[in-house]
Amino acid sequence: MSVIRFDLVDTLGRITLTRAPYNHVSVQFNTDLAAAVHDASDSDIRALLIQAEGPNFSVGPALDEWAGKSYRWFRTFVAEITSTYRAIEALEIPVVAAVRGQAVGGGLELALSADFIVAADNTLMWCAEVGGGQLPLAGGYQRLASLIGPSAARRMVMLGEPTPVTTIPAVADYIVPDDQLDDTALRLATRLSHGPTRGYAAAKSVLKAWSAGGIAAADRLMLDLTIGLFDTEDSHNALDALLGAQARGEQPATGADSPGITFTGR
Repeated sequence: MSVIRFDLVDTLGRITLTRAPYNHVSVQFNTDLAAAVHDASDSDIRALLIQAEGPNFSVGPALDEWAGKSYRWFRTFVAEITSTYRAIEALEIPVVAAVRGQAVGGGLELALSADFIVAADNTLMWCAEVGGGQLPLAGGYQRLASLIGPSAARRMVMLGEPTPVTTIPAVADYIVPDDQLDDTALRLATRLSHGPTRGYAAAKSVLKAWSAGGIAAADRLMLDLTIGLFDTEDSHNALDALLGAQARGEQPATGADSPGITFTGR
């Protein structure tokens, strides 16, 4: 029985963790997640929402699977999970994670693979690995450092303390009451699914260039990554709408969901 479900509505795809209340990161979890990410990548969706059933996003590893396993098994297990998370980052569409309750270990690293995090104000983010003599193994440490700074990330990773998201607000794009989480995340993901998809893909690429090599690296790739947007259907539609507004003496609307501008994703 699958522990992860993928479905789509219009231009929005949704990956749902369905093994509540814990949504453990297990072998089956990764198998099903990899399949869901593949289906999402192979579909016509223009944004992806990752969410979880139950009170917790994911409390991390299924420790009972680890007992008696070899180093080689564990290395392969981590490598496969890491590959799936990087596949999420490689998607050419915006990815939103809706996080509540506990986000622990590999569950937290899954959330950090998204472009946007919408967190309930009751969320606890926890790098619990140090308690087992380890560190985050699927990219969590460096991604936390890029969001909340090396000092805060070091405390989370080396002290292993459950950290309320409200004390590290930079880790999330929106922090909302729990009863508003689902609607807020869905509205954001839906808005992105109706936006300039190729522009979003270019934005993700520019940020990756900056992350790898700073401003100089992003500058070197800027034209290659962005100039083609000028000839997209979305750019033409937006320009026509803006010129029409000017001709009517109106203040041109701007933004990804501006009235009068229809983005096709092409």
